Amino acid sequence: MWIMWVNLALLLLTAGCDRGQHPERVNKVAPQFSISDGSQSVDLSKLRGKVVLLNFWASWCPPCIEELPTLMELHRRMPEVVIVAVSIDEDAEKYQKFLTKNHVDLLTVRDSSQRIETMYGTVQIPETYVIDREGMLRRKFVSAQNWTSPEIMDYLAKL
Repeated sequence: MWIMWVNLALLLLTAGCDRGQHPERVNKVAPQFSISDGSQSVDLSKLRGKVVLLNFWASWCPPCIEELPTLMELHRRMPEVVIVAVSIDEDAEKYQKFLTKNHVDLLTVRDSSQRIETMYGTVQIPETYVIDREGMLRRKFVSAQNWTSPEIMDYLAKL
């Protein structure tokens, strides 16, 4: 039981981290983008009407790798939630090898220029934004999360 309370406390602490020069974007319209990396394409405007988790990550980032299995499990348990994993990897070959080796079955796109990450004011990865069906940013998670925790899954189910 105490583990649940510790996880909840960590979740609340990380969700409210001070972003310094980057003001909170929560409860505002999500910045629109479209991107193609040659193998995948994402246009955020075409996902309107769906709950979206916009996750910024990299294959060389230990906390990103730590949370990846729970992101993929969330995808299996809640397929109605669209997970868009935006990698900031610069090396396309290492990125593709990572996806293959780890059997990543998420909608993943590589943004080596970090254009989208900059649009969202992300300065630390992993960082994930929850975008509701109307295209509004509803929550921001900073650092690795257990995406299959009851608290997170209940929150997403209510959007």
